[in-house]
Amino acid sequence: MKTLIFNGSPRVAGDTVSLIHRLTEFLDGEYKVVDAYRSNISPCMDCRYCRKNPGCAIQDGMQDVYRYIEDCDNIVIASPIYFSELTGRMLDLGSRLQTYFCAGFFRKEEVSMKPKRGAVILVGGGDGRADKPYETACTLLHHMNCRNIHEAVGSFKTNAVPAAEDKEAIAGIESIARFLNTAESEGRGEPCVN
Repeated sequence: MKTLIFNGSPRVAGDTVSLIHRLTEFLDGEYKVVDAYRSNISPCMDCRYCRKNPGCAIQDGMQDVYRYIEDCDNIVIASPIYFSELTGRMLDLGSRLQTYFCAGFFRKEEVSMKPKRGAVILVGGGDGRADKPYETACTLLHHMNCRNIHEAVGSFKTNAVPAAEDKEAIAGIESIARFLNTAESEGRGEPCVN
């Protein structure tokens, strides 16, 4: 079992990271965390290379991530909510999934990637509105062939209660771990509508 976790937080020891650490305590198999703020991954430059060619013209850390995406069983997107959306660097990293979109839309090719399970972890200190960032995360997960996505889990009052002390969020993280550790046919996730 392999799980890829995208960390969209700029804080190395913040609330999002505390929930990621909690998740990894319960995951079976190996996992890889891609830190959107500290990885050597540029955003898509709309060079249009992938409209006619497989892969990406930008040679950076995303090349290893593509390989892991294609090989893993689970993908998790974890991000703070900034202005009712995933963080900018998480969106930058997500823009590099354009190559998967172009494969089907422009090149009319099937992306040979096994089906995966997905999950979304969101953190916010304000109003707790998670619909938009969850929808965006689901769009990114769909491009990576996540067909079964767990309902969003989050901690939405971190200005008052740290995520590591949010009992509802911790229970949600444990639910994600059980979901990701379960065989595809037994998964209890819900398809994300977008």
